[in-house]
Amino acid sequence: MRDLAAQALLPVNTTLGVVLLVLVLAAAATAAVFRLSPDGSRGRAREILVAGARAAVQLGVVSLVIGWVIHHVAALFAFLLLMFAVAARTAGRRITANGTWWWAALPIAGPVVPVVAGLTLTGLLPVNGIAMIPVTGILIGGALTATVLGGRRALDELRGRKGEFEAGLALGLPSRDARLEVIRPAASDALLPGLDQTRTVGLVTLPGAFVGMLLGGASPVLAGAVQLFVLIALMAVQAIAVATTVELVARGHLNRTGP
Repeated sequence: MRDLAAQALLPVNTTLGVVLLVLVLAAAATAAVFRLSPDGSRGRAREILVAGARAAVQLGVVSLVIGWVIHHVAALFAFLLLMFAVAARTAGRRITANGTWWWAALPIAGPVVPVVAGLTLTGLLPVNGIAMIPVTGILIGGALTATVLGGRRALDELRGRKGEFEAGLALGLPSRDARLEVIRPAASDALLPGLDQTRTVGLVTLPGAFVGMLLGGASPVLAGAVQLFVLIALMAVQAIAVATTVELVARGHLNRTGP
């Protein structure tokens, strides 16, 4: 029944493959024609093509692996650790290409680990792959997005407003406080995507968790409750992730001049 419901929403056939290819090519072509890269080059077009290819391969492999992982607790936690490691590496490389990238692991693990642990201890989240992998994945993904946006905005602002930072030092502010005065307002914008998604849920979009549960046969009330939990948990995780990222930048742990 679940497969039939999913097929009714999006049938998996040759047509789907062709449409996906056309959409990826359209995205890459748009990025290339309008030079949607920080340096005005066509680099983003290549990134889009690579990202699309990687997504196809990774989802194919993961779809096969999860079928085995959900039946083995040790494999489950190893898979969750892999998800975290990839997220930390991705966030670190997006924020800074130097040796300080590994600090990006902190704003991802900091909020996600206690939230997942708390849900597990209270019995709301059973220790099995069917439940833990999607919930933990959603939270890690949210922390990843917030960390990248907050870190990049903070470091961009610090570079663009270097004079204000130096003026703060001249007034006697500690370097951490001088950086905070410059970066905190800009980095807080990283919370906007999550806030807008939560404010408009049900009116503009029906998020994946809601639709997925409906396709799985859950009642609309249960699907709505689960989606509400996901959105509230994401806001908490992202707020902590941004706050941690701002603190790491303010203390100089995440930077673009380090080793």
